[in-house]
Amino acid sequence: MILHFSSLRSLLLLGLCVFLSMHISKSASQNAGAQSKATAPIAHFTDIAAKAGLTAPVIFGGENTKKYIIETTGTGVAIFDYDNDGWPDIFIVNGTKVEGFAPGKAPTSHLYHNNHDGTFTDVTEKAGLRHTGWGQGVCVGDYDNDGFEDLYVTYYGKNVLYHNNGKGSFTDVSEKAGVAGNGKTWGTGCAFVDYDRDGKLDLMVANYVDYDAAMALAPGERPSCMWKGVPVMCGPRGLPWSKNILYRNLGNGTFEDVTKNAKIDQTNGHYAFSVSTLDYDDDGWPDIYVACDSTASILYHNNHDGTFTDVAVISGAAFNDDGREQAGMGSALADYDGDGRLDIFKTNFSDDTSTLYHNNGDGTFDDKTFPAGFGLNTQYLGWGTMFLDIDNDGWPDLLLVNGHVYPEVDSQHLGSNFHEPKILYHNNGNGTFTDISANGGPGITAVSSSRGLAIGDLWNDGRMSAVISNMNAPAMLLVNDLRNGNHWIAFRTVGTKSNRDGIGAKITMRAGARTFVDEVRSGSSYDSNSDTRVHFGLGTAAKIDSVQVRWPSGLVENFDNLAVDSIHTLREASGSS
Repeated sequence: MILHFSSLRSLLLLGLCVFLSMHISKSASQNAGAQSKATAPIAHFTDIAAKAGLTAPVIFGGENTKKYIIETTGTGVAIFDYDNDGWPDIFIVNGTKVEGFAPGKAPTSHLYHNNHDGTFTDVTEKAGLRHTGWGQGVCVGDYDNDGFEDLYVTYYGKNVLYHNNGKGSFTDVSEKAGVAGNGKTWGTGCAFVDYDRDGKLDLMVANYVDYDAAMALAPGERPSCMWKGVPVMCGPRGLPWSKNILYRNLGNGTFEDVTKNAKIDQTNGHYAFSVSTLDYDDDGWPDIYVACDSTASILYHNNHDGTFTDVAVISGAAFNDDGREQAGMGSALADYDGDGRLDIFKTNFSDDTSTLYHNNGDGTFDDKTFPAGFGLNTQYLGWGTMFLDIDNDGWPDLLLVNGHVYPEVDSQHLGSNFHEPKILYHNNGNGTFTDISANGGPGITAVSSSRGLAIGDLWNDGRMSAVISNMNAPAMLLVNDLRNGNHWIAFRTVGTKSNRDGIGAKITMRAGARTFVDEVRSGSSYDSNSDTRVHFGLGTAAKIDSVQVRWPSGLVENFDNLAVDSIHTLREASGSS
């Protein structure tokens, strides 16, 4: 049979189409299977705040417009066991409005007692936590080593130190203790840290801007009060910066301002937000990392003599990989790649990436944002962030909460939203992360203008939950509904020669071929304080080979025969050397 060229071409094209159709169909089937496997839910977070009893809204500035920067920063949250019943409780900082409130009607912060059954009771009045004002951050630490954790709350104005009376109530001892401030500062992040290792918790306080409400600029009044051509609230650029403060604990219920003597004041020109402590160079002395808005980050290296040196620039932790300063908000710490060194993650403004600083172990950091998979989500404005092992597979995952500062982004269609979803990254165990937010559950995809974030094992069952502070809305309590067969272990440290909380203690655990490292810390995230118990997921490992604690006092000891799927109390000087 003789075929014309046109017929032959038609047959060839038909065959090619059939081949491509079969290949595409096979490829699509394979990709669908791979996608289904890749997107199989690892976590499913739901918000149970209302059901659990966390109903009081966080009041903070105007809802539809923000005329002044004081209305934008929002508040932190704390998870801590205030009554020592073994169950973590929740404290949520509250704010106010520019126009104020009638006498007796101003919002207060709220303390919620854990009822051990999935619900909480608001015990604010009973606890005596009635302070009102522009609340900002919170940190937790037993500053007088009496066995009960105390609260420090930062404000625009005077800060508040609440002494835990051990009977379910607190007393404001700010002025007596010498940590209230002069009333003219804008406190943000804070952390208790025993920087001189004398067994008493000291206090680091970050300050944002030198802000005078009586002289606040109107939106659009200066070039720095414009964003994408739209008049918005002014700052922080164009506003005077403020110095951070370090208080040394004198051991008699009072503190001494050692900012100048410790050389904290030598780092100038920063708008400071969150405070995270870590011994980044593993020399046994706690260092301090501060995320700063619109300016370089700060890394205070502990010189072992009561002084600090800001080494952020020379260590590579001040800027991103392009050498640019960013608008840092929150920070989180973890050994994300299992090399035994603590790394730093920082959230930033919209139209920018968050930043992952990998600890090289030689006193320097490398920006691994893009290699780790954090380079895509640039539309969100990040605040609180924490590492947490959501599936207990042994690799710390990462949660970010977001929310814009300009309500105008909605009405002016500026490419962002005032209310934004959370981001949940799953750690792949090879130095990279996968964004699993879309399948992370309604608690992740729900939009809000969020700020503070704290994590903790609220139910003492190895599942990490998250408490989130939202602007002009109730807080969220995110609980992971998915369970799996992976094991876990957690540690509560009790110092004897060291500070009672063991803050600053380094825990090194070995299980199989893996080495796990973390530290006990106060503060971190965005102006918040998470459960100080150190939690490790173990994957399939059903046995712990060794647990070593290096206490702030310098004592190094081992703890043996610790069962998995349990929370253990490690008391200083009760282990083996």
